Amino acid sequence: MMTIRLTAAQAMVKYLANQMTEDGMPFLAGVWAIFGHGNVAGIGEALHAEREAITTYRGHNEQTMAHAAIAFAKQSGRRRAMAVTSSIGPGATNMVTAAALAHVNRLPLLLIPGDVFAGRGPDPVLQQIEAFTDGTVSANDCFRPVTRYFDRITRPEQLLTALPRAFRVMTDPADCGPVCLAFCQDVQAEAYDYPVSFFAPNVWRSRRPHPDPVELAAVVHLLKAAKKPVIVAGGGVHYSGATAALEAFASKHAIPVVESQAGKSALAWDHAMNFGPVGVTGASSANIVAAEADLVLGVGTRFQDFTTGSWNLFQNPDRKLVSLNVAAYDAMKHGAEPLCCDALVGLEMLSQVLGDHRFKAPAAALKAEWFAAVDPLTAAPAGNELPSDQQVIGAVQRASGRDTVVMCAAGTMPGELHKLWKAPRAGAYHMEYGYSCMGYEIAGALGIKMADPDRDVVCMIGDGSYMMANSELATAVMLGQKITVVLTDNRGYGCINRLQMACGGAEFNNLLDHTEHVNAAHIDFAAHAAAMGTAAVHVASIAELEAALERARAATGPFVVVIDTDPYPSTEPGGHWWDVAVPEVSTRDEVLAARKAYDDQLKLRAGG
Repeated sequence: MMTIRLTAAQAMVKYLANQMTEDGMPFLAGVWAIFGHGNVAGIGEALHAEREAITTYRGHNEQTMAHAAIAFAKQSGRRRAMAVTSSIGPGATNMVTAAALAHVNRLPLLLIPGDVFAGRGPDPVLQQIEAFTDGTVSANDCFRPVTRYFDRITRPEQLLTALPRAFRVMTDPADCGPVCLAFCQDVQAEAYDYPVSFFAPNVWRSRRPHPDPVELAAVVHLLKAAKKPVIVAGGGVHYSGATAALEAFASKHAIPVVESQAGKSALAWDHAMNFGPVGVTGASSANIVAAEADLVLGVGTRFQDFTTGSWNLFQNPDRKLVSLNVAAYDAMKHGAEPLCCDALVGLEMLSQVLGDHRFKAPAAALKAEWFAAVDPLTAAPAGNELPSDQQVIGAVQRASGRDTVVMCAAGTMPGELHKLWKAPRAGAYHMEYGYSCMGYEIAGALGIKMADPDRDVVCMIGDGSYMMANSELATAVMLGQKITVVLTDNRGYGCINRLQMACGGAEFNNLLDHTEHVNAAHIDFAAHAAAMGTAAVHVASIAELEAALERARAATGPFVVVIDTDPYPSTEPGGHWWDVAVPEVSTRDEVLAARKAYDDQLKLRAGG
């Protein structure tokens, strides 16, 4: 057996560079790195040696670097991914939130934090967390509950098993999620005679599991017995590349489709069978169809509480639940009849067995009534009053085209975009709402652009999220990546302020005007963005916003548009109840009234 003597870090990087997709692209499109003690000497030197084979990018925060990597994987349909390496200590724990985000969204991400000395010679090493009762624990054990595979590399030869396992997880559609390889810093520098064959180019296929015949027959039987079925399209439709299959299935059998946040844009907004967004932030057209359905067919959805209206949405007493999902964990939720398989394969096989069977589609008037109710909300205002978020969305929509990808993650905009954004084709809507992570937005927009450079990427972000994580704007400038950022400044956390009020609470500690302070906050976001090298402008009206968006389309680098908005309006039509527990005891009448309404919804869910 031919061998080559390499350090463990060199071996890892050489292996990473030789893992390929089915179309001949490297599976890992690059490595994000902030070096520190714990990865600079070992991994840093190895990445430099292989810099022609695998690109290293430097961001400004470990969490947001990982967010960029996650967005890259999501926009790539999980066909490609990125790695992120950090030092030991705070650099590593900065990535825990990103790992959780990737886990919730079932997205591939390779995290390589530095770790303590396996030999323990310098213990406690700088930044080491000492567990008083367990000498094998380090800060990196925080990754265990938020990754799909965790390993600690304490000997160089362990890479021979750990690395293939890591890629198996990241490329397996059922188990897909983040991987953490905690890499002891002394081991990174240790040498070993590795088999040359270990570094041969290797192709990772994305398998398409077929359904069990018994499960398929059971689901077909339920479908044929149904009178009013509905399809809930989730993110798995996109990950499977099944948007065309969904369109063909829904059209052939006249089954209405409603879309979760992750599933939005599975069908074009104006497709006859697309009845819109579903659930808490849904359209009345979609929620009426879902409430009346006697069979709910989830395709690639986790049936998260926003999608199901905290399980109060599906009100038909004869309702049956079917879950077509590649992951058995999701296919079996809430007593669903499982169809555990790939979404594309499952839809095609269901359609084949159903033959020419067609249902009576819901009345098209449901959609017409929905748009009649909400289209006026996005229209440009007649005057120059403080605009709403809906009016901002309308301006961005009018400035967008088929190549536009609108993206967001947290705050007011996810709910408003889910309801109001008209996605013209698959991949035109990128929402991280599984974890709804503030601070994902700007880094995520950068990752989308890196994955899909021909698309026009528009990041919608509030001032609250911007203040949490904005540093990757500087990275976008440095890398020459063109993204457009529309920053709505409502002076705080407007979304949570409205939720606080809806639960009977007083306005407190959300909007800046209702927080404890000595000096009032006056933040010039345009100046801040410009200081990082972006083109930036503050606009005073929707008309000025539209003019700025025209300038943004012609820009060659990041362009930031800041607009002040009213924190109070939200889209009242559509939407469904969300289970947010309200205190049973309070001195405030508003809270007691909200609790009564909450109890009424609990009774409804319980069948009372």
